[in-house]
Amino acid sequence: MSLSEVLRVAGRGEGVTADGRYVPLAAPGDRIGADGAILPGPHHREPPCRHFPECGGCQLQHLDDAAWSGFIVDRIAGALAQHKLETEIRTPQLSPPRTRRRATLHAERRGRQVHIGFTAQGSHALIDLQECHVLAPELFALLAPLRGLLAAMLPASRRINIHLARADQGVDLLLDGLEAEGLAAAEAITAFAQRHQLARFAMDEGLGPTARWEPDPVTITLGGVAVPFPPANFLQATAEGETALVSAAREIVGNAGTVADLFAGLGTFTFAFPEAKVYAAEAARDSILSLKAAAAQARRLVFADHRDLFRRPVTGADLDKFEALVLDPPRAGAREQVAEIAKARTPLIAYVSCNPSTFARDAQILCESGYALDWIQPVGQFRWSTHVELAARFSRQG
Repeated sequence: MSLSEVLRVAGRGEGVTADGRYVPLAAPGDRIGADGAILPGPHHREPPCRHFPECGGCQLQHLDDAAWSGFIVDRIAGALAQHKLETEIRTPQLSPPRTRRRATLHAERRGRQVHIGFTAQGSHALIDLQECHVLAPELFALLAPLRGLLAAMLPASRRINIHLARADQGVDLLLDGLEAEGLAAAEAITAFAQRHQLARFAMDEGLGPTARWEPDPVTITLGGVAVPFPPANFLQATAEGETALVSAAREIVGNAGTVADLFAGLGTFTFAFPEAKVYAAEAARDSILSLKAAAAQARRLVFADHRDLFRRPVTGADLDKFEALVLDPPRAGAREQVAEIAKARTPLIAYVSCNPSTFARDAQILCESGYALDWIQPVGQFRWSTHVELAARFSRQG
């Protein structure tokens, strides 16, 4: 029987053979029979979780770390090639298993039972998690007691979202889409929060999150600064991933005395440069207010600007005032802002991205305007996922 070797992994996680076949759950080095049977190769590993591959939380548990790293590099190189770009792509920095410190899960009732988990691959079906190899242990440990709490509160026809995050004071929990009125519900929530030493228990009944339990103001420490943490706000998925991205940004920015942090969020990068004067722009009101309050408390030289950079990007003339820029846009990229950066003479840019495709599009604009793409540091903080993040260095030439 003739065998075809798997050469690489495609963007959605299928193995691609030398003759162009796409084979689910195949790793580089596997050999595929004419009937589709997989003969495992050196990079094929036994998936550790009983829910793989049904659960949508992971797509690549059948790969070893070398193959996962290769997948990440290929994704980035392929996106760059689409725009006729290439550069040094460093070895990816991978977050270990069980380090995911924030996640959004779903809960629904099935008969008398409450199921909690991620949805299945390509489906809305809910996988009731009995184990998880990506969530931090303190987050996963809450799922079983949450099933008990929700058994008395969750209507039969309702699916809700459960937002979990590890804050400085402990686990921050938000139930999104559930009403819980009355004394019995209030007492159950308080008892649950106390028993499990939660930092906060919040609920969003449709009008925004409201804390039901928060003994101390919840914060997340960024660059040594305790920043007020709004419920379900953005946070890098793992502490290791945050460290990798911040380290790359610091390497790029160096000793710059003036830095613009665009799409600043809560200040992951704003507070990474304690000696610099930092301009921080962010469209989300709760995030920029938290950043501003934390900067004032820490006496950092930060100017916080509530600004939608898609509708009102910082102009090239204003960006000329800075020695370095950091931008960390959402998955859509930063086309409008990058068009203004292209007009500026700012010497250094640290571009942090969670989407290689939109990054490559924006990189082409910068390179055509006289910037050089010096290197890329990939980061794999969504363990066994096809989700790819990176930090890239651009420098103005001439």
